[in-house]
Amino acid sequence: MTFDGMWSAIEPVGRHAETGGYRRYAWTRDDATMREWFAGEAAARGLDLVTDRAGNQWAWWGDPDAAVVAGRPGVVVGSHLDSVPDGGAFDGPLGVVSALAAVDVLRDRGFAPSRPIAVASLIDEEGARFGVACAGSRLITGGLDADTARGLRDADGVTMAEAMTAAGHATEHVGPDAETLRRIGTFVELHVEQGRGLVDLGRPVAVGSAIWPHGRWRIDLDGEANHAGTTRLEDRHDPMLALATTVLAARAAATAQGCVATVGKVAVEPNGVNAIPSRVTAWLDARGPGEAGVRAVVEAVGRQSGSMAVEESWTSGTAFDVPLSRRLSGLLDDAPMLATAAGHDAGVFAGAGVSAAMLFVRNPTGISHSPAEFAEREDCHRGVEALTRVIEELAR
Repeated sequence: MTFDGMWSAIEPVGRHAETGGYRRYAWTRDDATMREWFAGEAAARGLDLVTDRAGNQWAWWGDPDAAVVAGRPGVVVGSHLDSVPDGGAFDGPLGVVSALAAVDVLRDRGFAPSRPIAVASLIDEEGARFGVACAGSRLITGGLDADTARGLRDADGVTMAEAMTAAGHATEHVGPDAETLRRIGTFVELHVEQGRGLVDLGRPVAVGSAIWPHGRWRIDLDGEANHAGTTRLEDRHDPMLALATTVLAARAAATAQGCVATVGKVAVEPNGVNAIPSRVTAWLDARGPGEAGVRAVVEAVGRQSGSMAVEESWTSGTAFDVPLSRRLSGLLDDAPMLATAAGHDAGVFAGAGVSAAMLFVRNPTGISHSPAEFAEREDCHRGVEALTRVIEELAR
């Protein structure tokens, strides 16, 4: 099936009728539909589908274990299929569809790889349901403790272990997966750009150079529940005021440190229109070019809010394999090198010692994590062409 055909097949899955955004959360029915689609595409190509301990899917062209014995582990390309709440169509799926399309092009050319090639569909990259980004890649690399992961809860109180079990995935073996990792010689992730770098440069494709350090923190703000009408202002202990201070502090500290910071998720108790809240929980996302600046932002927010920020996830700054990235840039007609503030599975693998690189495809809106996220079809095809050249170069 062509790129366009595959794209049309998955386009309706998980799309919200009112917002036009996607709600493909890990271990849900829509996620299962996407996983079944991927398995079907693998079967249609005669690829060997393997599901690892965390639930990541790997579709292999060639024998990865024989390649490990021979000292030539595989070339892996792919991305993820899940989304943020009301996310765009391209974040993740573009990389998976492009990888399958690139394999089709190589096969049509009669290419005979000397190393096995895999297309990967990685689980729960966004962390939208259980709050930890790149959970699938973190689990198999040991970056996320298995017991911690199994105990994570979604907004309805369902644990990740319960969700996995309901989806038919055994949880007792969840954890580091050395067998899967040793099959990966090189990992290349194609992704829609999540900014305007390529728009400004007038180029359709770039090579990733690095990922900024970033993390997520929880801030608990306690108050006193009371009646919204009968309680005098001077008698109120309203945590929503502390929330407002927290949001403003995050913006000011990020500006001062040359970072970015967002309070994008809030839980209010009891969440009644006519009730002063008893508690507000806010989640802070902070990123920057250096760890010290990001940490300074979090400390400043804690001081201003009067509540210590509890770290829920942290990813150190990641530089991709420099020789590999430069090699790919030259291969792709001196494609520009761009750093990104967005986290990716490729960054997790790079941090675990895997030779990893990224390709970015131009996004004319410069918007991501929104239905306005976009890539022109011509640029998508250019991305497939670039990925095809990369695979051919690395697996020849």
